[in-house]
Amino acid sequence: MAIPPRGPSGSVKITDVAAAAGVAPMTVSRVLNTPDRVSGPTSARVRDAIERLGYVPNLLAGSLSSRRSRMIAAIVPNIGSPTFSDPVQAFTDTLGEAGYHVTLGLSGYGPGREEALLRTVLTRRPDGVMLTGAGHSAAARRLLRDAGVPVVEIWDATDDPIDMLVGFDHAALGAAVVDFFAASGHTSFVVLAGDIPRANLRRQGFLHRVAELGHTLVAERMLPAPSTITDGRLALRAIAPMLGPRTALFAASDLTAFGAILEARALGIAIPERLAVCGFGDYELGRGTDMPFTTVGFGSAEMGRIAARNLLARLSGAPPMPSPRIMVPYRIIARAST
Repeated sequence: MAIPPRGPSGSVKITDVAAAAGVAPMTVSRVLNTPDRVSGPTSARVRDAIERLGYVPNLLAGSLSSRRSRMIAAIVPNIGSPTFSDPVQAFTDTLGEAGYHVTLGLSGYGPGREEALLRTVLTRRPDGVMLTGAGHSAAARRLLRDAGVPVVEIWDATDDPIDMLVGFDHAALGAAVVDFFAASGHTSFVVLAGDIPRANLRRQGFLHRVAELGHTLVAERMLPAPSTITDGRLALRAIAPMLGPRTALFAASDLTAFGAILEARALGIAIPERLAVCGFGDYELGRGTDMPFTTVGFGSAEMGRIAARNLLARLSGAPPMPSPRIMVPYRIIARAST
């Protein structure tokens, strides 16, 4: 079909796209706003016409009439590691298949930054918001509740979610790592944790369980956030003189676990005979090294997909979730370092 001439202003209109695709303008609107209501072949014709004509829809005008922006805001501390990049990618892909676009905001770890970012993001009238963690300021919670849009928190557990939550109990996870080590006869422990709320919860759960079992805490180190391989090396170097003949170390991220292993091997500390190491996150790094190391995996990408599906259900007018909290499973993956 021939491409119709452009209007006097030179801009392509929705009627131009409709004529090129051989459909009504309403069908073009549905492809853009509710793609699930249009058949595959028709949707493909419309999107081909959009591509050929270079049509850019006026999303602001559409949102004024439909009260939908087709935009979801996702706020995470950083995307420098799979910890956050994997769930964000899965979240974005799932929403993209339904015709939504994700705007990413990086809140870092400093207090107050998330609140300031939310004030900016909410002026764009997103249809929904995804947040990392559940430890938000009272002002941030009030902003989100006043916005009247679906909110899903990931990566955490709380009895008082803002709206929906998909996560896991970090303190219980830390305790589970102690039990894993204790089952192998370990009674002396070390913990390395980044100075951020969720890593600190894992540290607290670990320490509480060590004390509960009457075992010995050899050392603990709070590391800068986000923690790196170098941080793990430096921490292990500092505590090496304290290690006994058999110690178990929990690092609250795979990066610091890898750093600790590198430094231990450089110092001639046998792994796992003298030092057993467990990380957190199940990064590819832990699987691909010449000494694959034990870690805690939890399906971070699946967490992102679940969060997206529940937002979509809420946006489609589906009934509320049976529970506002969905807990994803985690598991300790035993490898050569233990």
